[in-house]
Formats: sequence, structure tokens, C-alpha cells
Amino acid sequence: MKAWLLDRYGKGQSLRMGELPDPVPGPYDVLVRVHTAGLNPLDLKLRDGAFKPILPYKPPLILGHDLAGEVVAVGAEVAGWQIGDRVMARVRDGRIGTLAELIAVDAADLALMPVGLTMAEAASLPLVSLTAWQVLVELGQIGPGTKVLIHAGTGGVGSMAIQLAKHLGAHVATTASARNADLLRDLGADQVIDYRTEDFASMLSGYDLVLCSLEGEVLTKSVGVLKPGGKLISISGPPTPEFAKVAGLNPILGLIFRLISRGIRRRAKAAGVSYHFHFMRADGGQLSQIARLVAAGGLRPVLDRTFPFAETNDALAYLETGRAKGKVVVTMSANSKE
Repeated sequence: MKAWLLDRYGKGQSLRMGELPDPVPGPYDVLVRVHTAGLNPLDLKLRDGAFKPILPYKPPLILGHDLAGEVVAVGAEVAGWQIGDRVMARVRDGRIGTLAELIAVDAADLALMPVGLTMAEAASLPLVSLTAWQVLVELGQIGPGTKVLIHAGTGGVGSMAIQLAKHLGAHVATTASARNADLLRDLGADQVIDYRTEDFASMLSGYDLVLCSLEGEVLTKSVGVLKPGGKLISISGPPTPEFAKVAGLNPILGLIFRLISRGIRRRAKAAGVSYHFHFMRADGGQLSQIARLVAAGGLRPVLDRTFPFAETNDALAYLETGRAKGKVVVTMSANSKE
């Protein structure tokens, strides 16, 4: 099979097209022919080497976490999946590699594609929608009347989180460029704050939850918009010692995370709020719930651009500009019209 390989970590490092043996599915795996692969900032961070302490992959490796495709083989112990099923997944950590023609996926990570979606639309959903679900539903437990601030609303996670929060009955504020205000209101945002000219921290107060994909001053100032008992949930860091423990990481990393997150944890505690770092996980069951919500019209994919498989490096370069509104997806040439 053809695949895009990362030969060494490095900022802006290009991937190399290579030929590899077709993967052989294990007894609990499903072999999927990849039609489309969604790209995420996580792929850029892995390429750059930023996540080596948490995800110590050894190059050469195939990047890519999201896929939509078709089942072509089923492991001996797998029930519920059949050859020909149209599926989507965020494959679990340790088994990534969707920038390839084929991939063996743990059956528990898969969900059926929502009826009516293209393969490109389906591949845009898994990682970002699961992130939004786990932050807002699992950790945040938001519901009618909840006040939620979602930073970077035009990003992949932001565009999903706005829709999900609104579906759950929350009042939703978001930060973005003013030129994207109409798009974000269409997704469900009640208030759009222009990060270029307005200060969200002076405009908002009494919020229950902040979903932050940014670091530095934005993260620090977000503490001030929360009411006592509120939650600041970051998906970009700094990681916490609690995360290190749950993830089963080296105790030394736990000590490092304690040091680098000390400032934001102290600020949050002083304000009577909590700070959490969330690193999303693969979950086919949750993704199936999301698929049903998409099919019912409660969520819709937000797709910025698609690139052919041969232009994967260009797709990553475009994603790195930060200008994408929603998701960037790589499409296999043989299936480009699906």
C-alpha cells in the first residue's frame, strides 16, 4: 500500500510517500480501506516532536488520526462489522496512520458513517466531535441555561463545540475574527467576540465552562470569566499531574507537568474554579452517538478544504497557516468524488 511516512521529527518536516506491506488485522481488528483522512493540529504537533513525552512514536511512522472508508476485512473475534460497511473513526493512540491506503483499526474505535454524508464530510468529524463531546458532556455536564465560552470558534474543535453546546441548551460565546461572525452565529453562537479588537475577559462573567484551545494570556485571562465552581478545560496545555497519572505516564513527567501547570492551577484555585487538561481518546460508542446526532440534523460537518492524497504535504502546510474554517481533509484520488 501507499502511505505518507514521517522519517524524523522536526518543525515543518515534510512527509515521504512510501510503499509498505498491507496491514494484517488482528482478531479484534477491522481492516479499512481509507477513502478520506481528516487532518488535525495534533498531526502537526506530532510531526514537530512536541508530543514525544506523551506519545513516544518511533519514526518512520504514518501520521493521521481520522478516517472515513470501507471495511475490507474483519478479525476472527469481531462481531457487528461486515465487509462493505462505510465507517469513520478516530483511531486510538499507538495505532495511528490514516494517511495510508489501508489501516487495521480496533473494532471498538469504529462508527458507521451518518447516512447522507460524503466521505470527506465524515472524515472531518471524529477527533473534533469526540473532543467536544468529552469536554462538554463528560467533563462539563452542560445543559439548558449553562454559559459556555469556546475559544477559536472557527477551528475544527470550536466549530463542533459551538454546535454541540447549543444543542445541549447552553448560552454560547466564542472568540474569533469579526469576518467570521456570520458563520459562527449560523453554527449557534449567541455572542461572537472579535479577538483582534475586543477583550473577552472584560466582556464576559459568570460562565460555567471555558473550552480553551489556546495557551498563554488567553488561558490565564479565561479564569476571570468563570463563576465560582466553574471549569477551565484546556485541550492544548499545560498538562497537569492528574493527567499524567490517569494516562499512566512516567512519574517524572508527572513532576514536570506539576511544575509547568503550577501557575494556571494556582490562579484557578484562587478564583474558586478548577483547571483541567483534556487529551481526547478514541471511542466508537461515543462516535456512534455523535453520528446519530449528525443524521438527525443536530450537528453538521464544517469542511474548509480537501486536498488529493498526493498533495498531503500541501494540506499540512495549509493547516499550519491557521486560516482554515473547520477541517482540512485529504482524499484518495480513486475516491475523490465520494
